[in-house]
Amino acid sequence: MSGKARHARMSRRAFAVTALSTLVAGGAVAGAALAGAEPSRPNGEGKGEGKRATRELRGMWLATVSNRDWPSKQGLSATQQRAELITHLDTAVSRRLNAVFLQVRPTADALWLSPYEPWSQVLTGTQGKDPGWDPLGTAVQEAHARGLELHAWFNPYRIANHTDPTKLIASHPARRHPDWVVPYGGKLYYNPGLPEVRRFVQDAMLDAVRKYDIDGVHWDDYFYPYPVAGQTFDDDAEYAEYGGAFPDRASWRRDNIDRLVQETAARIKAVRPGADFGISPFGVWRNAATDPLGSDTRAGVETYDDLYADTRKWVRQNWIDYICPQIYWNIGFAAADYAKLLPWWAGVAKGTGTKLYVGEALYKAGDPAQPAAWQDPAELSRHLTLAQGYPEAKGHVFFSAKEVGADRIGAMARVVADHYQQPAMPPR
Repeated sequence: MSGKARHARMSRRAFAVTALSTLVAGGAVAGAALAGAEPSRPNGEGKGEGKRATRELRGMWLATVSNRDWPSKQGLSATQQRAELITHLDTAVSRRLNAVFLQVRPTADALWLSPYEPWSQVLTGTQGKDPGWDPLGTAVQEAHARGLELHAWFNPYRIANHTDPTKLIASHPARRHPDWVVPYGGKLYYNPGLPEVRRFVQDAMLDAVRKYDIDGVHWDDYFYPYPVAGQTFDDDAEYAEYGGAFPDRASWRRDNIDRLVQETAARIKAVRPGADFGISPFGVWRNAATDPLGSDTRAGVETYDDLYADTRKWVRQNWIDYICPQIYWNIGFAAADYAKLLPWWAGVAKGTGTKLYVGEALYKAGDPAQPAAWQDPAELSRHLTLAQGYPEAKGHVFFSAKEVGADRIGAMARVVADHYQQPAMPPR
């Protein structure tokens, strides 16, 4: 980002602090850019804080993989796709959120015109087919016009939710480099053990960072894939070639992911210094029974051991700007209690430069398959109340956009009523 661009962003924010302090009445959030002004970032005054703006992230994930949230189905016209996107952004404003995490690379594809990877089939139904508009560019522009941050959400290694390479477009990098690909658990993945793969996926993601005024680069919880019983992720050849300096395969795999994180962080800052880099991992690093530094949990998955993602290290080493663990369990859940994981993550973030946001399982609220706690519309609100006791917790992100809008049992409305009466701007 040029010095001029950085100055423009600061000017918009400075303008917004003054403007919304004047124009926001009764806790309402301005839903559109102020007339005659450049689009501003979200902001506002905090309750009982005089003229000082509250700094708190209030986000939602907008998932595109398998058309989970948007577009509602494949093959809609460009006009229909855009209208649905705008509706999601307007819903975020109505819920007094200030950030949207849009999934722009769900399966080694793109929701922008990329020289590296094909257009995503979630748009047109055909991988590689131009949808006739610029979804990511439009999302950035329209989000900023509404005072929302737009974080581009990428999945680094997942290629497809099937194992048939012939279903990919002929020009797909996975077709041109079959040696990069590992089938596992009914899906195709790029092999994290190959340096050329690590470079390629960075290049593919950084293309969007370079082209668009995004506020952040966001990854979810997929590194090495979640374990599938009876299956082996075949990286024997790569381990034999590159793993000699490590005591075991697990250490080598963790180093591969560490390198991806470090290298991507450095490249983001070189290309767009104002953009945050954050990761939203599965909520348990390690159980205390495995490691005394771990959380008081009995989770069946531990990111350190099963996904080869040393999420605690990334925070403690300050490699990333924020961590957003998916603490997708209710208060009192025996195997992974929200009330135990939140303070554990706060302790990990304490004293670091890494912000802690909390991933919230709004999708569980009112789901009859979930425990009784999730049938109570107040469960999520209690999460936010609990987090108020931990200064390291700088905000919450809700999964996901469809539920933010539908709000099956009013859990999101309860969060807004209890916690979001005053506007806020994301921490920076």
